[in-house]
Parts: sequence; C-alpha cells; structure tokens
Amino acid sequence: LAGEAAGAISRLEHKSDPSKSLVINVEYNQLDPLLRSQGDCLGDVADESTGYSPFPGNANNLVIELSPYAKTLRGEDQGVVLEFVNPKYKDDTRTEFKKPTRLECMMQDIPKLFQKEMGADANIGFTMFDRWFTFSPAKNSLEAGVDAAAKGSTAPGTMSSAESDMYIQNQRKLQAAGVTLPVTSSDDDLVFVAGIPVTPGPRVILAASFGITKDEIVAKMEGGTVTERSYLVLEGSGVSVKNLELDGALVIRASEGCNVAVNGLKVENKGWEFVENEAEKEYEETVAIRGYTLAKHETKEYIITEPGNYEINADGELKSL
Repeated sequence: LAGEAAGAISRLEHKSDPSKSLVINVEYNQLDPLLRSQGDCLGDVADESTGYSPFPGNANNLVIELSPYAKTLRGEDQGVVLEFVNPKYKDDTRTEFKKPTRLECMMQDIPKLFQKEMGADANIGFTMFDRWFTFSPAKNSLEAGVDAAAKGSTAPGTMSSAESDMYIQNQRKLQAAGVTLPVTSSDDDLVFVAGIPVTPGPRVILAASFGITKDEIVAKMEGGTVTERSYLVLEGSGVSVKNLELDGALVIRASEGCNVAVNGLKVENKGWEFVENEAEKEYEETVAIRGYTLAKHETKEYIITEPGNYEINADGELKSL
C-alpha cells in the first residue's frame, strides 16, 4: 500500500553510468522523500487503477544462485553490507524516540555487493504475487495499530490484522476448491474489533498438515457451504471434506495415519465469537496483543488419534471403516 511502513522494489537509475543502475529494495523511510525530490514530487501515492503503490512491496524472501553468492562472499567486502539507523519517533515533532534505536544492516542490500563483484553480469529481479497470498506482518503493538487504523490504514500490522489476513487467505483457498462462502475481498468488507479492521468471517484455519498449495486444498475439499459467522479448523493430512454445511464452529483434528472422509456433514451451533477485552482487566499476553478474547460458546469437535480409516456422515456420526 502507498505510504505503508514496508520497503519497496525499485529500479534506481544511475545518472551517468547505466551499467550501475540497479533493481533493489528502498526502505519506506527513504522512498517517499526520494520521490518527493524528483518527478511529479507527489511522493509514494496510490495508483488510481489499482489502489496500490506503483512500487511492489518487499517481503524479504530472497532466492540466490550459489555460484555468484559464493563469489560475492569472497569479494572485497566479504559479504558485509553497510549499517544504518532507522529511528522510530513518538510523534511528528521527531524529538523523542518511541523505543531505543539501533544500528541495522539489511540483507536486501546484497544486490549492491553482487553488482560490485559481478558488474553487468549481476542479474537481479523480482517475482510479484498478490498481497493476500504473500504479505501480512505482525510487527506493531495493538496501540500503534489502533492509531494507524484511526488515520485510515487498512494494514496496521498487528497480531489481529495478520490473523485476519490468514483467515481471508484461507477463505480464498476454500473458494478456489468450490466451497460456497463469503470472501472478504475489499476494505469495505472489514469490521472493527478492538480498533483494528478485520474480516467479519468466516474464520478458517487450515493446518499445514491439511494442505498448503491450491492443488492440495482442491483435492481435499469438494462443494459445501460455510456461513460468515462460522469458524472452521481442519488439521491432518488424511482429512478430506465433501459437501460440508457449516453454520457455527467445527474442529476436525486427525493424527498421522488417520484417514477421515467427511461426507455431507451438517453442523449448526452457537459457535464462537470475538469479545473485545475490557480496559480495566488483566489478560495473558497472547490475548492482550489481539485486543479480544475468543469466546467458544459451542463447538462440534472431532479428535481422531488412532490410525485407521474413518467416515463422518451427514448426521455427525464418526464411523471406523
């Protein structure tokens, strides 16, 4: 997003030597001042056609060919990048630090070393994915996130916003598998919980053991419906779900070696809900950083640990096959 506290992929054009131009990350605290000093001088503003910054966000996932990497590490700088300071201020007066500042160095500065050692042979680029699939940091306190959201940010970078983005990603995965369910697809769909914009639901957790890739999810899910107020947790490599009708909370956890076929299961119960934390009450840190408590009113739950083949039918009965 334009103005977001995240680095951006840019191509820096050298004024006199084109061979020294470079595709590289530019930190957010440098990008906007750089853009305001040249061109249209507007800074990092959203593209009208996409709503995003023209500069792709940097998620610091690096893929490096080993041969040039080894050569660079043996070069003049021995792989050492420059240090810098990125102070975080309490307010716009910039007179007091929000927290102690420190010297930092950035792994994404390694393109500079590659170019220094390899010159024009340094082949540096990037691969771009949709934001919902790749990037949602949990790096800010709830208080900082609430302040950012109050100023209009839809990416406050808190535990609750990152968790919400995970739910949205899983909504999209189920939709791709043919499940009928509401999908939070725009900022207008978000609701505020404890001052942070989050998805209204459904809230879906797909454990890594259940599936990560689109092909895995499509192979294990077929048809069915999930309502907006629902919570769904699926865990286990042997779990497959066909024509589920969920309006409430459902948890299915299967250990390794447990093959569980869910066929036409219908679940309707009181489910779970987010309840905002009370200001004067003490909470565990894992709850406090989210700003809400998960109230589990009623749950349909299956925990299968004995290896074997099982079926959960439309009536909710678990049968060993």
